[in-house]
Amino acid sequence: MGAMLVAFSVAPSGGPTGESVAEAVAAAVRVVRESGLPNQTDAMFTTIEGTWEECFDVVRRATEAVGGHGPRVSLVLKADIRPGHTGELHAKVERLERHL
Repeated sequence: MGAMLVAFSVAPSGGPTGESVAEAVAAAVRVVRESGLPNQTDAMFTTIEGTWEECFDVVRRATEAVGGHGPRVSLVLKADIRPGHTGELHAKVERLERHL
């Protein structure tokens, strides 16, 4: 399978209420940034671009990093699988902006 975008959100769950999850999320984002894959993080999701194997390896390792911060992990994932296309992390937004 070719290039894809994967947007995911991973955080600990089941811990004490009211505690920030920033430290655990930072552990996941660190895995993403160290992967070398094109990536972008916003307030809700981190998006990565690569092959099926590359993306899901990063998602797995980021999830495992968060797992060290609590007894449960919540993972939300959305993928755009488009073989033959690369650079879509920014190109999709550029196409949208041209219409605005």
